[in-house]
Amino acid sequence: MKKIARLLVLTSTLSLALSNAACASNHGNTHAKGGLPTTPEQQAKLTPDAVLADLKAGNAKFVAGDYNMPDLTKSIKAANAGQFPKAYVLSCVDSRVPVELVFNQGIGDIFVGRVAGNAENEDQLGSMEFASAVAGVKLIVVLGHEACGAVKGACDGVELGNLTMLLEKLAPAVRAVDGFEDRSSKNAAFVDKVVHTNVKRTVEDIRARSAVLSGLEKEGKIKIVGAYYSLKDGSVSFL
Repeated sequence: MKKIARLLVLTSTLSLALSNAACASNHGNTHAKGGLPTTPEQQAKLTPDAVLADLKAGNAKFVAGDYNMPDLTKSIKAANAGQFPKAYVLSCVDSRVPVELVFNQGIGDIFVGRVAGNAENEDQLGSMEFASAVAGVKLIVVLGHEACGAVKGACDGVELGNLTMLLEKLAPAVRAVDGFEDRSSKNAAFVDKVVHTNVKRTVEDIRARSAVLSGLEKEGKIKIVGAYYSLKDGSVSFL
């Protein structure tokens, strides 16, 4: 009888340990159940810091080649009921920066706004306000990237149709960077510095130009952060 009692205690302890380990591994990961979209219950429990941690963990998986492949058929069906995303990512249009893949996110998990040079404008600001105040996202990320073609164009003063006006939005970041004799797109170090500066300025511009978003951030309901994507290894550095 004593041996049986010890066995039961050991079995119970092992089961509890495995359960706790599973909970710990799934904490903050909305892809724990087959990669299905974020649910309203999951969204309601999230904090800005938790979403930021989730994106960082997702990028680590992407870099390691350990991408979580969702069941697309189930995801599409589940997302039909509504959307309850976690974050809004303002990214460049560069085809080498697949935002959902970069952060290991699936259908219904994040909003993605894309424009050359990840520049904020009224349309992007309005979209972010909808995403935050109405759809409930907890995090806004401005994602710049290495060797950005739009930034290179701004550095060189390129003029081409409507692109001219777009690149003018990046010009303040170009002017803000000093200490370089060669200020052209041929200077990779200068371009990289402008990319970082542009991201930081965009974050501040979002706060300055949107009372809705700055108000939500002051209340602790969202965070607005900048990030930089490396074309070399796929890693994202949060600024």
